[in-house]
Amino acid sequence: MPDTGYLIAALLTAVAVTWALRALPFAAIAPLRSSPLAAYLATAMPIGVMAILAIYTLRTFSPHVPEQAWPSVLALACTVGLHLWRRNVVLSIFGGTAVHVVLASTLAAH
Repeated sequence: MPDTGYLIAALLTAVAVTWALRALPFAAIAPLRSSPLAAYLATAMPIGVMAILAIYTLRTFSPHVPEQAWPSVLALACTVGLHLWRRNVVLSIFGGTAVHVVLASTLAAH
C-alpha cells in the first residue's frame, strides 16, 4: 500500500487537473463573447449544421429506389416544415432526424 502522503498528493493532483480542465473552457470563452467572429458564427452555424446534415443524409439518395428515397424525402419535408413553423433549429434537426430514422428502420424491417 502506498504511503498516505503519496495518496494525498495523487488525490490533490487529480483534483487540480480535473478542476483546471473544467474551468479552462469558461476562461477561454470569456474574451470571445464580445468578438465579432463569435457573433457571426452564432448566426451562421445553425444553417451550416443543417446543410451538412441534409447533405450527409441525401448522399446516398437514389430516386430510382423508392424504399430508400421516401424516408429521405419525407424527413427533409418534415425538417423544412418544422423549421418554417417554429423557427427552432434544434427541433427541426431532431424532428427530421427522428422521422428519417423511424421511416428508414421501418422500411428496412420489411
